[in-house]
Amino acid sequence: MNMQFTRRHFMGALAAGIGGASASGWFPAFADQLAAHPERRRHCILLWMSGGPTQTDTWDMKPNHENGGEFEEIQTAAPGLRFSEHLPKLAAMADKLAVLRGLSTKEGDHGRGTYLMRTGQTPMGPFQYPSIGSSLANQLGNREITLPGYVSVGPYRAFNQDAFGPGFLGPRFGPLVVGATDIPGAMTNNDQGFPELKVQSLERAAGITDGRMDKRLELWRNLQADFLATRAGAAKTHNMVYQGAVQLMNSSDAKAFDLSEEPEELREEYGRTVFGQGCLMARRLIERGVAFVEVSLGTSSGGPGWDTHTNNFTAVEQLSGVLDSGWATLMRDLEDRGLLESTTILWMGEFGRTPTINPNAGRDHFPAAWSTVLAGGGIAGGQAYGQTSEDGTAVVDGKVGVGDLLATLCSALGVDPGEMQMSNTGRPIPITDGYPVKAVLS
Repeated sequence: MNMQFTRRHFMGALAAGIGGASASGWFPAFADQLAAHPERRRHCILLWMSGGPTQTDTWDMKPNHENGGEFEEIQTAAPGLRFSEHLPKLAAMADKLAVLRGLSTKEGDHGRGTYLMRTGQTPMGPFQYPSIGSSLANQLGNREITLPGYVSVGPYRAFNQDAFGPGFLGPRFGPLVVGATDIPGAMTNNDQGFPELKVQSLERAAGITDGRMDKRLELWRNLQADFLATRAGAAKTHNMVYQGAVQLMNSSDAKAFDLSEEPEELREEYGRTVFGQGCLMARRLIERGVAFVEVSLGTSSGGPGWDTHTNNFTAVEQLSGVLDSGWATLMRDLEDRGLLESTTILWMGEFGRTPTINPNAGRDHFPAAWSTVLAGGGIAGGQAYGQTSEDGTAVVDGKVGVGDLLATLCSALGVDPGEMQMSNTGRPIPITDGYPVKAVLS
């Protein structure tokens, strides 16, 4: 039977209870069946806003209050939903966006907030949790391709290196980093003025011929075979990662990182920025089956950064232009290729910024009431969920925490948020704690 898997089938089956069986008992097997079906291969793109973006000047404006600031709001394609005037392209696609205006967290430090939002866990003790990218790569990764399950484009990891890592899942589910902004010389502009987003060590060193490379690899494999014969665990996992890197170097999949194959007109639409070109790369990677791709915009990634303690409005206007071009073009491009329905997009940073404006025309760290955005596959767009007070300082309706946000993301992707992942201490730990926001799920 050629079963057409849709979210409606899935939710109907869930409601029916599959003949009385408990959801916890049958969900993993059913989710595996969904993920394995070629028509239901799911992908996730995280748009990571390093530095903490201001909700008051983007998604939750307060035009009739002194906290509102300098920007005007504009009507979007969704009735009653308004965004900043500096996000016109996204406003035209608002029917595909769901804004969560009631996010409330408790970490206002860059490092701690980054870890919390990216892992769903409060940073404490020696235990290292996996980033949401690693967890979803574990659940959704396509083992039939040589590309890794998790790719990170243009990340700034200085706030918290561990927040980008695989934690107890091990290096197999760590990110392949492209164009790291915190590694000197990792990124330059080409002759056309586009940033060159390169994978470190993907190309062999200058002067190394095919023959010399083959001999080096043969020597390496022989040494590894002797070494691994008496070892297990971490050593074999580490070897598996290296083998994957070698396979990628010699496969056609490596062309996914070559943006010169794309028409210059399309590259211009995405924008001549790390973020814009990163969004184009994300589309190319999703097209080739990569489960999780993140693209960063913020501190040290081609702009002044979202950490806008001073001159907030000048910085946010510039950042919004970069965001608007890259993200809107990404969604249109995915939709044109029939990929948007199977790709869920999450926009977030480590916290929001104060509704009040400080004496330096800036906004400071503010985790108590801020916004995130979901879009694409599995998301009921054209709405804002939650509400903040008139001055923007408190959530008055629809408060959600980071666990609820990540559970909503997992549910949109067809992944059980309570799926247990085995830690290195033998303790089963769910992907995330929290409850999905059903109102934004399609």
